[in-house]
Amino acid sequence: MIHARGLVQTFHTRQGKKKTEVRAVDGVDLDVAEGEVVGFLGPNGAGKTTTLRMLTTLIKPTAGTATVAGRDIVREPVEVRKRIGYVSQSGSTFSSARAGEEVMDHGMLYGRTKAQVEKRGKELFAELQLDGLWERMPKTMSGGQKRRLDIAMGLIHDPTLVFLDEPTTGLDPQARANLWTHIADLRTRRGATVFITTHYLDEADALSDRIVIIDRGRIVAADTSENLKAQVSGDLVSLEVADPAARTTVAEKLGSIAEPPRHGLPGVQIEGVHVRGRVQRAGRALPGLLASLHDAGVVLDAIEVHRPTLDDVFLTLTGRSLRDAEAGGEDGADDGPASADPTTSDEMKGALR
Repeated sequence: MIHARGLVQTFHTRQGKKKTEVRAVDGVDLDVAEGEVVGFLGPNGAGKTTTLRMLTTLIKPTAGTATVAGRDIVREPVEVRKRIGYVSQSGSTFSSARAGEEVMDHGMLYGRTKAQVEKRGKELFAELQLDGLWERMPKTMSGGQKRRLDIAMGLIHDPTLVFLDEPTTGLDPQARANLWTHIADLRTRRGATVFITTHYLDEADALSDRIVIIDRGRIVAADTSENLKAQVSGDLVSLEVADPAARTTVAEKLGSIAEPPRHGLPGVQIEGVHVRGRVQRAGRALPGLLASLHDAGVVLDAIEVHRPTLDDVFLTLTGRSLRDAEAGGEDGADDGPASADPTTSDEMKGALR
């Protein structure tokens, strides 16, 4: 459904008389199979949105090639747009228009008749829990309702591939959870391929069949969430030891099976009454560790095992926390100068007219 090789996007910025080239995307290779839900994860400035905008034909790549829904993004941009749904981060509804009219206008841009898009639009309103809002203006809706309306607009022409750019940004936890259900339904009920950009770790974890992590314009990992966690960081094992004299022994025993220190992840540590370390597939390794500690006469007061998170994966791969990177961004920017990188789907609408 998506096949990209060597995608590059550069922008030029000027500080005084000095002109600087910013490489927002630096040689991205990407494959997405039909029917997959792929989470595209990375901090602000990593290149997520710029990559998405190239794939949706909103900007041309500086270099590289890609086909989306079987069409070339440079040579056949209009054909790509006809086959995909796109929900931008900032939304695409006009706040003072009636919701139903907005959806119908959007659908007719794709060559559907008024009767077809009205029927389809009302079906989508029912499916997305927007009943009774056909005549309402988006400015009177809640944040969750407006995001579901954006999704309805992206689905009005029945695309086989749907791009969602930060779909739950700014929503409260209940609205986010509700929208997750609708996003999951895109594949399970419609058979659509879904490509989601997000910086929410739990969102990528919960919704995606496979996760692609981008940092500083380059893909640093691509696999299922479970494989990424298992292969990169291991489980965090925490052993509570009341006897101070026994903690060194516990640390040595745990150290014999634990991951060595690397990047931002420490090795075995003694913190108060706890001895902690990361162990690959701890469920398999713990019985032997416990037998060894029993033979050494060590009594444990408690054992806890915490599965690794996607933040641990990012920390292992890059040496920094995704949460820290998200807070700081890249040079205070998102993915490139706003003047060169459109933020709504208006350009796509215009191209379909």
